[in-house]
Amino acid sequence: MTKDSIRTRYAPSPTGYMHIGNLRTALYEYLTAKHEKGVFILRIEDTDQKRHADGAIELIYKTLKQAGLLWDEGPDVGGNYGPYIQSKRMGLYKQFAEELVNRREAYYCFCELGNQDCHCRDISVAVARETVAKDVPYVIRQKMPATGITSFDDMVYGRIEVDNSTLEDQILIKTDGMPTYNFANVVDDHLMEITYVIRGNEYLSSTPKYNLLYQSFGWNIPKYIHCPPVMKDANHKLSKRNGDASFEDLIAQGFLSEAILNYLLLLGWTPKESEREFFTLQEMVEAWDPQRINKSPAIFDIQKLKYFNAIYIRNLSAERFKELALPWIESVVQSEIDVDLLCKNLQPRCEIFGDIPDKIRFIEQLPDYDLKLFCNNKQKTTVESSLQALQALLPILEKQNAWRQEAVFDSVKEYATANGVKNGWLLYPLGIALSGMANSPGGGTDLAIITGKDKTLSRIKSAIHKISCAID
Repeated sequence: MTKDSIRTRYAPSPTGYMHIGNLRTALYEYLTAKHEKGVFILRIEDTDQKRHADGAIELIYKTLKQAGLLWDEGPDVGGNYGPYIQSKRMGLYKQFAEELVNRREAYYCFCELGNQDCHCRDISVAVARETVAKDVPYVIRQKMPATGITSFDDMVYGRIEVDNSTLEDQILIKTDGMPTYNFANVVDDHLMEITYVIRGNEYLSSTPKYNLLYQSFGWNIPKYIHCPPVMKDANHKLSKRNGDASFEDLIAQGFLSEAILNYLLLLGWTPKESEREFFTLQEMVEAWDPQRINKSPAIFDIQKLKYFNAIYIRNLSAERFKELALPWIESVVQSEIDVDLLCKNLQPRCEIFGDIPDKIRFIEQLPDYDLKLFCNNKQKTTVESSLQALQALLPILEKQNAWRQEAVFDSVKEYATANGVKNGWLLYPLGIALSGMANSPGGGTDLAIITGKDKTLSRIKSAIHKISCAID
């Protein structure tokens, strides 16, 4: 097999929900193709119309594009193996099933047994077709061998063997004439010349049935890579039913697509440099080795993802951070503020962009805060010392004409030096007075510039009054 002949496919059902595990599969398929300079295909598997959700195909396009997993062939870009939407391929599946009937590898079934005791297996093709002609409902079933072993090699789990006597005669064509997922999958993979099939390990038990179909037709069998599931915890898989986040949900919460993709890479795969964590998409392509996929289930850890996301946020340019942060800032702040200074303070302090609104609500509305916040051992401040600091700061800031960060800080520093106190002794109480928060996005002078002179003076006066009333 030459490198140019490597062909993988991501074949999602248009359900309107991009499961994290499904996106990981798409990533692994993309990397397998691109590492060998092969072809990555997008195929929409919509034979089950009951699961079809409006707008789902557009969501698949959007998700893969956001993740950077661009396909070489697909419904919207074309290719030599289309159509790439299964519902537009309906005319061909029945003919392949009929071919298997002619080969005695499948049969018309008029009952519901579906096992090797089914009498329909032994009806001659001619008699069965006479029954079909009478409009008797039927399905077409694959005829499994009654004896022997079917085996295959998986790149993750090794050699898998199954006793044929345990295999049920699976349905290929349903009573409505539609193909089953399993049958359409095999036919399409063959016709599209797919060389690597990557999917969840829940399909390990179905793979012998697929291989028997390939053998019945005399087709080449693809290489298999079965991945362990992505788990919510040790006992539960991630699922939409349980309210677990999809890729779209994570983006809406303020995660970066690059961080999500990097985390998904390592969610079940170990690089040769085992301590390495961070990869660009191109670096993933270069480092990829499907044989390093782990057999054990991977547990999705939102805190670990936040760690990845925080690192990616730190590495953004100031301009890019501002561009991404601005919608979150504008969702809670209507007044004119120094956005650049705010972003400079936010960038090292947020794990996800969704953190921003709660961090900056104080700009418009100062929360009701406990005076205990003024007590800080590191800065050697108490409620009483904070009152002194704020009373000292008020006239300094009232006289400040140049309302710029450097000018305000220099004025405060000048007072601290002249009076033998630490900068923190003065500025920590200022930060509490302006934000009402123990962990605010910036130091006291930065908060003063961000909130503006009028709010700064008003909030200092309010804090002085609040403390004075409590002490008295």
